[in-house]
Amino acid sequence: MSYIRIWVHLVFATKNREPLLTKEVRYKVYEHMIENCKEKSIFLQTINGYTDHVHCLISLGRAQTISKVTQLIKGESSFWINQNQLTTNKFMWQDDYYAVSVSESNLQAVINYIKNQEVHHTKKTFDHEVQEFVKIYGFSVLK
Repeated sequence: MSYIRIWVHLVFATKNREPLLTKEVRYKVYEHMIENCKEKSIFLQTINGYTDHVHCLISLGRAQTISKVTQLIKGESSFWINQNQLTTNKFMWQDDYYAVSVSESNLQAVINYIKNQEVHHTKKTFDHEVQEFVKIYGFSVLK
């Protein structure tokens, strides 16, 4: 039997980073994403975010790719948000996303970071956070 554990910290934002994920909306969306991931055999360890983005800690299965898992989470959730009219305008995620591997030794730190997004973003904007990611990991800026 194969044993695979590949942890990925996945972050994606609303189209144009519009603050559409109000507190009421985002918790409904998170609950739905959790159920959707279970149905699609995506191991979602932790999820949280703020008004314009979502953080997920996932463990990839042996036949899963980051792009496919991301597509399943984002595509289905935007469809569900629109179907349930959780926003006044059509909801969309931006095309880009951020994904980095997480080592077992840093797992709890990433879980805590994701769980504390609301407090974190009272001190730091998502734009500032993106700039830190760019600096640390050498990424191009997400638009």
